[in-house]
Amino acid sequence: MDNSNVLLVTANVGTLFEDPLNLMQQWIHEFVLTIKQLQPQFIALHMQEVGGKTYEQSSNHVKEFIESLCGAYEMQEFTIARIYLDENFNSQDQFTALGNIYFAHKTIQNIRLWNFTSSSWESTQGKLSYYGNIEDVPTKEKSKFPREFFPECKWSRKGFMRTRWDINGTIVDFVNIHLFHDASNLTALADFPSVYSQRRRKALIHTLKRFDIDKDNEIVPYFLFGDFNFRSDSVGVTKELTKNLSLHRLMTLNANNLKKQYRDEFGETILIIGKKEFHHIDHQNKFREKWLKKYDRDLEIFKDILFEHDISFPPSYPYEEKSDLPTKYLTTRCPSWCDRVLMSPQMNEITLCKRNSYNLIGNDMCMGDHKPVYLNIQIKPNQGIVKPAEMVRKCLHHISNNLLSNAGDISNHPVISKPSNQFIKLQKTYNIACQNILDSGLTASNMNEYLGTHSWMNSIGSHGFTIMRETFL
Repeated sequence: MDNSNVLLVTANVGTLFEDPLNLMQQWIHEFVLTIKQLQPQFIALHMQEVGGKTYEQSSNHVKEFIESLCGAYEMQEFTIARIYLDENFNSQDQFTALGNIYFAHKTIQNIRLWNFTSSSWESTQGKLSYYGNIEDVPTKEKSKFPREFFPECKWSRKGFMRTRWDINGTIVDFVNIHLFHDASNLTALADFPSVYSQRRRKALIHTLKRFDIDKDNEIVPYFLFGDFNFRSDSVGVTKELTKNLSLHRLMTLNANNLKKQYRDEFGETILIIGKKEFHHIDHQNKFREKWLKKYDRDLEIFKDILFEHDISFPPSYPYEEKSDLPTKYLTTRCPSWCDRVLMSPQMNEITLCKRNSYNLIGNDMCMGDHKPVYLNIQIKPNQGIVKPAEMVRKCLHHISNNLLSNAGDISNHPVISKPSNQFIKLQKTYNIACQNILDSGLTASNMNEYLGTHSWMNSIGSHGFTIMRETFL
């Protein structure tokens, strides 16, 4: 039995539904063109923000989008399809706006789908679609992240949805995930890892641990692909871009309009950073250069438990949403590789990947603010379930247990010269503050008030307050 040619695609499609007349058919054309070029036998399409910001107003466009996609000529030889669309927008505690779509070509000999409720395999004849409230559909697992993970405990559409497939005797999970974005460039500029990066790490660890401890559905090799919202290290990027420049702060009565300007010796503004502005004088060229990749650091702590093929494509976000500006970046954020295809390390034992098989779709066409990212890979047959190495499991739990302390160890701070009762008390207080900050979504703008008003802060003295304030502000 030959290897199976598999195409994995992740796409944040939110902006398609804000301008459906111009963007939807263009997006579908580029997607289908990729299928025609790569000739996959199995397609896994993971979408985020299906329906856009106003799902209740876009539901008809979603149906049109799916029908046009499935009805394309190139899709007719895919005789098996499963479509999972979370459309239950009235349920705040369940709605994720995730969409998982799978197509299997008629040339695949054996394919089965896992039932997470009965913990058993099901046959996969024909095409089935699940819309609306899909909570009770047993061939998928879906979950929104816990409320306490969200900024200021306000739930947004962030979570994961996974399915499990047996493709010619090899078992794999396909996990769609959508993590938290950066709300403010200025807050992200305070430190690395930023409060947003720490929040993403926390949610990712939560998801991986959930799979690891699932006794009813033992862990199998998985592809994890979606909108991770990974951002470039703002501190490092800004230092790189502002060498020999001077900083000027622009103050206004509106806190949301605060900006930092970096000017050269002739007074010309080279870089502007605001809450939702990140604008370099050579914006369209600067962020396509190779130097930026070294500041793609959100995955660093996961290097032993998540694998990714080499990235040779430009950042996938944020692009202009106008059809006549398909290659232009918006000047709202530092361009970053938000959209990724990751996998468990044991995938290296059961897959083969050619060079340049990890890339963008629609390089020269407007695809919305995110360019879809694909990985074209070969899955070996008859591998069964490849168990994760014990080292990987230990790494996962080590990261989980030490995430806060690794992000905020103050033992080397110059104010602390040796271990003492005051230091131990301060370290505990610091860790509590870290947890509260991650859970509540506090930003630099109100951190000073936060640190100064909590009664338990008074017990650690002026040195303690200084350390806490220096760290978070």
